[in-house]
Amino acid sequence: MIPAEFIKKIREIEIRTKKLVNTTFAGEYKSSFKGMGIEFVDVREYLPGDDVRSIDWKVTARMGRPYVKKFVEERELTVILCVDASGSSNFGTRNQLKIEQAAAIAGTLAFSAIRNNDKVGLLFFTDRVEKYIPPKKGRFHVLRLIRDILYFQPLHKGTDPIQAIEFLMHILRHRAIIFFISDFLGTNFDSDKIRIPFGVASKKHDFVVIRISDPMEQELPKLGIVEFEDLETGEIISVNTNDGKLIEDYGNFRMKNRIEQARLMKSMGIDFIDLETDEDFTPKLHKFFEERARRYR
Repeated sequence: MIPAEFIKKIREIEIRTKKLVNTTFAGEYKSSFKGMGIEFVDVREYLPGDDVRSIDWKVTARMGRPYVKKFVEERELTVILCVDASGSSNFGTRNQLKIEQAAAIAGTLAFSAIRNNDKVGLLFFTDRVEKYIPPKKGRFHVLRLIRDILYFQPLHKGTDPIQAIEFLMHILRHRAIIFFISDFLGTNFDSDKIRIPFGVASKKHDFVVIRISDPMEQELPKLGIVEFEDLETGEIISVNTNDGKLIEDYGNFRMKNRIEQARLMKSMGIDFIDLETDEDFTPKLHKFFEERARRYR
């Protein structure tokens, strides 16, 4: 049975995300992600200003006056929410955990998708694929996805994005929209081992990376000798957080790593959204939709 606190969080996310979708994101989502083509549905009489290339010459000859073909966009798309469920996703120091921020973002994207009659699926990964929920439509399906993001207990704690990408490349037979949500802690983007799968995914699908971090991960607080536990490996180390050189080196390392990740995404043409646990994701998601719609007009 799901604890009451989780039910309350699910309801809060539903209320918030549906409001965002109804006021803003449903239309922006539709403008940003187009269908896979157009489908012929009917013919109608030619009107001044119609493109002469759309004239149906067979019907025109039969009827004795010009008719044009009517087409509609093949709108239905498949959206996959690929969520990092490793140990570090359960960290957060500013009102919410990273996994809670992920659930809110995923809920907004999922409700935007079903408002446009698209299907939504969910993949959890750690250092392996933990769980896959095939794409479906409907409000109750989306609520189930939000529930699972908040409530799911993975069997492992490590992180390996490659496992998730290779799994999706194997099962997705048609082009899909993949939102890849992770903190990318411990992920080495200097290696072709990870660059190649990301490149393949971005060519075969609409591949959007969302990085969620916590402000406390960017610098060490001055607390003296502190024991730190790696949430993904379980390793515990003692660190003197008053060591000025250590604080400086750690901050530089984290900043360099974040910049390199963002630069790599840009160089590969991958859409990238960078978020913190303590910020409202709405402005950045709004900006992403606007820029993408402008780019693909």
